[in-house]
Amino acid sequence: MKELRSIFEKHNIASKLDNHNKEMLEANFWQDRARSQKIVKEKKLYEDLINSYDQSSSQLQDLEDLYELALDENNSDIQNEISKNISDLRLLAKKNEIKCFLSKEADPLDAYIEIHAGAGGTESQDWADMLRRMYLKWSDNRNYRYQIVSEHKGDEAGIKSTTIKIEGDYVFGWLKKESGIHRLVRISPFDSGARRHTSFASVWVYPVVDENINIEISDKDLRVDTYRSSGAGGQHVNTTDSAVRITHIPSKIVVQCQNERSQHKNKETCMNMLRARLYDFEIKKKEEQNQNSESSKSDIGWGHQIRSYVLQPYRLVKDNRTDHESTSPSKVLDGEIDEFLEKSLYQLK
Repeated sequence: MKELRSIFEKHNIASKLDNHNKEMLEANFWQDRARSQKIVKEKKLYEDLINSYDQSSSQLQDLEDLYELALDENNSDIQNEISKNISDLRLLAKKNEIKCFLSKEADPLDAYIEIHAGAGGTESQDWADMLRRMYLKWSDNRNYRYQIVSEHKGDEAGIKSTTIKIEGDYVFGWLKKESGIHRLVRISPFDSGARRHTSFASVWVYPVVDENINIEISDKDLRVDTYRSSGAGGQHVNTTDSAVRITHIPSKIVVQCQNERSQHKNKETCMNMLRARLYDFEIKKKEEQNQNSESSKSDIGWGHQIRSYVLQPYRLVKDNRTDHESTSPSKVLDGEIDEFLEKSLYQLK
């Protein structure tokens, strides 16, 4: 509990709650719907954290007193029950610690995930497809919603690139440390000689900005290209230039969308993605100035893998930043990545 209190203090949970209570008393608070909804949501998170901490502290004190009595009476049944209750309180405290690391401005937002296959043709394209499946499985496990915004199929199997939008509470907060290079080692199913191959794919996560975040984009800074969609979507999508690619010339950021039949809707989605990318770019610039950011997209290179997934000659998934390991890669690739996400959040202490 002492560690949880120190985390509360470091993240200014009580102070943030006081500020939100004051903001809600402002005369024009409810006029800005987007801002008021955001503040109410954050206020509830902070209130739940503080109430849970107070209740757990009280319960822990009661259990400690009861345990002393059980020791005096040599009652092993009560001692065992108290030990179990204390373990449950520890688990709850851990969950609350993690919630404290989701208190950054962009953490409550939805997220885009971009996945790009590295060099290596079919091998890397299949690996990119496996990573996409992992994140979609993770999304399903949490009952989040998702949609594939754009996708380029591989020449023989897998995908060359994809962009996924995942919607739910604190999606960006959970996934923000997944950006980087992911490495796979396995016996290739595409190699008739059954040799071991190493494949790479890059993952980049950025927040879906909400409507109350103002990002100015000048038309003269944009190059808009249309092209024929190559993905699923029926005959209409495959026979018209409905897909849209937008390049932001100053930052060289490129976004594309092909999941809608309408070119207009695809362009609208592209602009939303571009706003999100530029917002994420500004966040990372500020974090770098405060020496709190590990990397930006320009730092992501093939020598900067954040996690290795080894299926052969042994079975191990290891995060190179936290040293957290799992000997069950099949479970990890089925979306059970919460332990890795939690460990990366603990790095933000």
